Amino acid sequence: MHYPDLPEMMRRLIGSPSVSSVSPEWDQSNRQVIEHLAEWCRDAGFTVEILEVPGRPGKYNLIASAGSGPDGLVLSGHTDTVPFDEGRWNGDPLRLREADGRWYGLGTADMKGFFAVVLEAIRDLDLHTLKQPLVLLATADEESSMCGARSLLDLHRRLGRHAVIGEPTGLRPVRMHKGITMEAIRVIGRSGHSSDPALGNNALEGMYQVIGELLAWRDELQRHHHNPLFAVEVPTLNLGHIHGGDNPNRICGQCELHFDIRPLPGMSLQGLREELDSRLARLQEATGLRIQREPLFEGVPAMETPAEAEIVRAVEALTGYTAGAVAFATEGPFLNAMGMDTVILGPGHIDQAHQPDEYIELAQLEPAQQIVRRLIERFCL
Repeated sequence: MHYPDLPEMMRRLIGSPSVSSVSPEWDQSNRQVIEHLAEWCRDAGFTVEILEVPGRPGKYNLIASAGSGPDGLVLSGHTDTVPFDEGRWNGDPLRLREADGRWYGLGTADMKGFFAVVLEAIRDLDLHTLKQPLVLLATADEESSMCGARSLLDLHRRLGRHAVIGEPTGLRPVRMHKGITMEAIRVIGRSGHSSDPALGNNALEGMYQVIGELLAWRDELQRHHHNPLFAVEVPTLNLGHIHGGDNPNRICGQCELHFDIRPLPGMSLQGLREELDSRLARLQEATGLRIQREPLFEGVPAMETPAEAEIVRAVEALTGYTAGAVAFATEGPFLNAMGMDTVILGPGHIDQAHQPDEYIELAQLEPAQQIVRRLIERFCL
């Protein structure tokens, strides 16, 4: 194979800015990362497709495939990173730096490093010998909208039967995670002079009732939904941001609250929204205020891959760990919706993700390559 060695691949990937953000001033294209991966995958013998994400100029997915058949293995990751505050780093975030048995740089663990690990793992593999497909999938904007993974559903294609997403898990497999949605509730009242409450209808007081309703609803959800495989065994609802009113001597005319919900597997995002809307409608009728809910983003469903799935059994055997559950969300539910059984497994640790001086331990790279090679042997050879 003629593509660069592992350190050079890491240098180029880390050195290619690809921040995704809901804030336009931070958001960047991932084209440069995709082009690096496309070049290396072609050198490795893959057939490469670069797909622009519909409606998202400058955002691209890559599908690199080899072999054919009804099953096969998909190795998947996202090409974007979160924004960064360079002043909090001890070095240039976009320059790979080695120290203390670690590689430092933005995206080393989360999760550009996984692509370099996979390409290094298959360096000596003749892709013409595959008995089932091997696919390397690289997506856009996982850290913001997940538009890359969502757009794959519209392809109506079967990429493979078994999938591994290389998010940083310390090489311990994960087969389920919570979902997430972020919602805004806006209470619209009527402002007026505070000397006479009859002149208005106070949106802040209405929001007080909304918050009480949310907390009561949270208690009900946590009584009825429980999964001991998670460190936090119940669904959570966090009140994250509130703003309302403009002056102490004016009746508040409008108040807005932002919060998130992290449901367990088996809980539908749409079902949760419908239940919440029903509660808010009753509150609106009782208060005479206008109460509006809108999603701050589409949300990510919870994921659960069956414990008996072949890929779950395989990664458990290779790592020696039972597949677990995590609170953070991934692209897993979208791959599962495409007909794959998906596990989350990769080098690095999630507590390094989104942090200054992000790093990946060098000692994890060779074990990660061994796992990739063994999975390919099992599912493709």
